[in-house]
Amino acid sequence: MFPVPRQRQLTPPAPIRQQFQRIWSRGRIGLTATGVTLGVIGLRWLGMLQPLELALLDQGFRHRAAQPIDDRIVIVGVTEADIRTLNDWPLSDAKLAELLRKIQQGQPQTIGLDLYRDLQNSAGSPVINQEFAAHANIFGIVLLKPPETPDRVARQPIDAIAVRPAVVLEKTERVGFNNIIQDVDQRVRRSLLYWHVAIPTQDSNGQTQVKTTIYESFALKISQHYLKTRFNIEPQPAPGQPKPPILQLGRAKLTPLTQPSDGLYNRVDIGGYQIFANYRGGTGHFRQVSAMQVLNGSLPADTFQGRIVLIGSVAPSLKDQVATPFSTLHQDSPQLMSGVELQANLISQLLTSATTGQGLFQSLPEPAEWLGIWLAAYWGTRISWRLRSPRKSLIVIGLSSVGLLGLAYGAFWLGWLVPALPPLLALLGAATMVTNYIAHAEQEMHRSKEFLAQVINSIPDPIFVKDRHQVWVVLNQAYADLIGVPMTALLEHDVHAIFPAAQAQWLRTQDEWVFGRQETQEVEEEFINLKGQRFHISTKRSLHRDRAGNVFLVGVIHDITQRKSLEEELKRARDQLSQDNSELSYLANHDALTGLPNRKLFLECLQQALEAANLANHHHHQVALLFLDLDGFKEVNDTLGHGIGDLLLQAVAQRLQACLRAGSDTVARLGGDEFVVVLPNVPGPLIARRVAQKILTTLAEEFTISSHAIHITTSIGISLYPQNAQQMDRLIQSADEAMYQSKNSGKNQYTIVKSAIAKVQRSNR
Repeated sequence: MFPVPRQRQLTPPAPIRQQFQRIWSRGRIGLTATGVTLGVIGLRWLGMLQPLELALLDQGFRHRAAQPIDDRIVIVGVTEADIRTLNDWPLSDAKLAELLRKIQQGQPQTIGLDLYRDLQNSAGSPVINQEFAAHANIFGIVLLKPPETPDRVARQPIDAIAVRPAVVLEKTERVGFNNIIQDVDQRVRRSLLYWHVAIPTQDSNGQTQVKTTIYESFALKISQHYLKTRFNIEPQPAPGQPKPPILQLGRAKLTPLTQPSDGLYNRVDIGGYQIFANYRGGTGHFRQVSAMQVLNGSLPADTFQGRIVLIGSVAPSLKDQVATPFSTLHQDSPQLMSGVELQANLISQLLTSATTGQGLFQSLPEPAEWLGIWLAAYWGTRISWRLRSPRKSLIVIGLSSVGLLGLAYGAFWLGWLVPALPPLLALLGAATMVTNYIAHAEQEMHRSKEFLAQVINSIPDPIFVKDRHQVWVVLNQAYADLIGVPMTALLEHDVHAIFPAAQAQWLRTQDEWVFGRQETQEVEEEFINLKGQRFHISTKRSLHRDRAGNVFLVGVIHDITQRKSLEEELKRARDQLSQDNSELSYLANHDALTGLPNRKLFLECLQQALEAANLANHHHHQVALLFLDLDGFKEVNDTLGHGIGDLLLQAVAQRLQACLRAGSDTVARLGGDEFVVVLPNVPGPLIARRVAQKILTTLAEEFTISSHAIHITTSIGISLYPQNAQQMDRLIQSADEAMYQSKNSGKNQYTIVKSAIAKVQRSNR
């Protein structure tokens, strides 16, 4: 009990606007995600996300579990109390030499002097120089001038050093630069290992040449000396790397920043050889002693044994402090890190990575970051489109945001700097866009439903309106009456909630066809409503959109039951008229008694056979005409009556038909007991003789009619076309004359016309 389609009329192909809307409806998720992704990438390229991304990275450092104190490094800090007690700043060479001797007594592995010695006290210079010369494990610092251009190879004036180190250390190449890289917020998140300085010089010919000098950082110098003397680890080019090679230090491959957009950065200066800094924690993650404790000898004997000792200022008044990811930069508690502790963190990172292969940060390729942004935007778009509920979307998007942050934090914990802010913005931006669009669309849908309801309620024909989910949103009372249920039972429901399964599926298929093809459909159906009433209806389904792009399926129904009834009556009348005409035509062309063709139809068949013979134009294509008259039929009528005679004629007609070829030969009754046989397409008289003999034999057999045994014979005359006659009338006359010859010659025989009208007799002996 479901509609049966009678006719479907389709509209021409959809116009360009509908085709565009079809493409949008199918690919709106991908298009929206792509648009949001491009917007986020644009914001990032403009640098608008850089401060937020760096701040999010700082939160990762602060919430990560702090690492234990690195026992390999000890800081000898010059405190405010030391300055007041010594009353000597900068430290004189004599005091510094004494401090170094005390430390050397503790048998350290390496000593790093994070103090500028460009202002030497002439009274103690020989003492400190002697100390520098006597111990090869002491390293100093140099301050390079900042580059004038952001090129990787900075072209400096001839003197590229801003603050020179001690002469003895410089000559023995035991100095490293102390320069650091600060981000836009003045925090240090990168470590500079090498600095390439190009110094222009003039040769003896007065021509300018550029000599490139490679400086190593203070942290790298200290780390290399410690690793070489303790583990025999020296820096090597990483195998299989392009030039300039990547530095391989023990188990660590120190991959530098190669693009201005590596990691969380965007369009930053990547000059020199930079790596991401990985802090052990905030301040206080290294063992620290004061200079006075060393000079007083109040420390345990193994304080420095086998360790790296860094000497530097920790007094806030000296302002040798930097901001790190752990710094808040608040005026009351900025939580700055001293320069010597910063160097300790960088050295600790190099030592850990060289000995364990851990402690280094890596970044994703930029295309992978773009893909992550797009996937986040796609997820936000898809979820919002699918749920279509601000509350549900808010919950899912919130959980997704937490999951995204957790994923970024997990990657950070594993040593990967995965940007979390751009994907998060893409997720929230896509969800916000779609949610706002859906809210606007629903508002427009509400207005459209109200307008449609006002319009269709004034129309007497049944009308329904469905949304994209094939739910009734608007309908009039005429449609509810047609279905057979109240209007409230239909609104906000689909066909599966109202109709039986088979009927509901059929109606849904019709709607899906219109939604899928985006074309108008008109179907004539036989419809049985829920009350069992049967209707013939014509349903026209078409799509309409409101200003927000909401798609509605509008169905207009016409009750064509009365028209169908009239059409059925007309069809029956036509069939009856056609049947009557067929019967009249049959009666006009057939004998009423025997059902054989009558004289009229016989003449038509003979004419067609003669025309076919003429078209063939071949002497083997002839027409034979047999004229038959029953012998003794008058006696049967006179003795047994006309009723028996009529039955005998019917039996004769049946036997004659059995003697002929079905579909080609024709037997007709001319009247009384006269019959004719037309044999078209015969090669000659032989076939005609055989047929005639067969007829003689068949009719000579006894007939049993109403318990009467009847014996009759027949006389046959045969004429051939075109041998015996060229005209149809003459052909018939010749056959008739030949038949009379057969009767006059004794009956029960056939006579074939020849050019001389020769007679051939066949007796039934």
